[in-house]
Amino acid sequence: MKGSSCWISSPSSWNHGKFRPCVTGSRPARPDIGESNSTGTAGVMDEGRMMTAVSNGSPLVVWHVDALDDARDGALDWARRNRRELRSAVTEHGAVLVRGLGLGDPETFAAVSKALADTDELMVEHEGFAHRDEAPGPVYSTASWADDQTMCMHHELSYAREFPAMLIMGCLTAPDQGGCTAVADSSAVVDALPAEVVDRLETEGWLLTRNYSDTVGLPWAEAFGTSSRDEVERYCREGGIEFEWRGDDLRTWHRRPALITHPVTGRRSWFNQIAFFSEWSLDEDVRDYLVSVLGPDGLSFNTGWGNGEPFTADLIQVINDAYVRATRREPWQAGDLLMVDNVRMAHSREAFEGDRRVLLAFADPLRARLPETALGI
Repeated sequence: MKGSSCWISSPSSWNHGKFRPCVTGSRPARPDIGESNSTGTAGVMDEGRMMTAVSNGSPLVVWHVDALDDARDGALDWARRNRRELRSAVTEHGAVLVRGLGLGDPETFAAVSKALADTDELMVEHEGFAHRDEAPGPVYSTASWADDQTMCMHHELSYAREFPAMLIMGCLTAPDQGGCTAVADSSAVVDALPAEVVDRLETEGWLLTRNYSDTVGLPWAEAFGTSSRDEVERYCREGGIEFEWRGDDLRTWHRRPALITHPVTGRRSWFNQIAFFSEWSLDEDVRDYLVSVLGPDGLSFNTGWGNGEPFTADLIQVINDAYVRATRREPWQAGDLLMVDNVRMAHSREAFEGDRRVLLAFADPLRARLPETALGI
């Protein structure tokens, strides 16, 4: 299967989960930083203006904040006073970009994120798929990824035992060009899929297979946050994750629901990484090379139906194409904050030029519904 790949890189770059290729079909042209076609006022909030920024015909809501007297205290005070209205806007629109907060350092971003979260503490990441740098909060760098390649649409940690209902991102340094954190409403993905596919996924879920190693992908000690095999095994058993040690490497597989009930709206929500982790989202040449080196079962990630049957390339292409059509984007500006409903909205990171520093906080943790029976495969 050929298509427009999210990235293509040399084999020497495939260590420690740094890059993840995917094929997305035709993708809208990447907008330049600073190109924003804002149109119309969507409403007036406590401070500033809420606008709808239109990029490639898809709106992303932008809340413009009036000038703040002090970058740190002003941003934190604004977040505390506007928390309820901002969270309500995210519930309504799926994602809101706040412009004018002047976020400039990890400490300010962490404080603002805690003020906006539904709980006092931010979530710690487990089962990550790529390396991140961690700062106090905890807040994280965005996943390590090739600058000139796009990271496909995904719902953060939708495969994990615990996942964030809300994502909070802060741009400390905006790139010279590109680098949008684009979002896509997953309801549009469901609508684009054949009913029989959705019904089957709702019935049996999806299967994720992972291989953790020091050569390709992420080492298991980094992904699970411990060097203790006993702790990893305990985590897997509690999370319904089947596992197998292969020398110093770890192989896991587990079933997760493909659709869940939204914790706030009660709506049925497409929430998975079926396409993102699929072998069919790899560029064809990259996939063939990896399979020749690692074997058909050696890929860092792969996905299938809940009963273990593999997905077809055509189905993965349909999912990726649906994400492309539903994409909304607004170029980052330094100091921006983006709040995303992780259950409703998938997100991606587009290719960029120049320095880019975007931090991420996981908020409002939820526990995954575990499968009722063992996989038996």
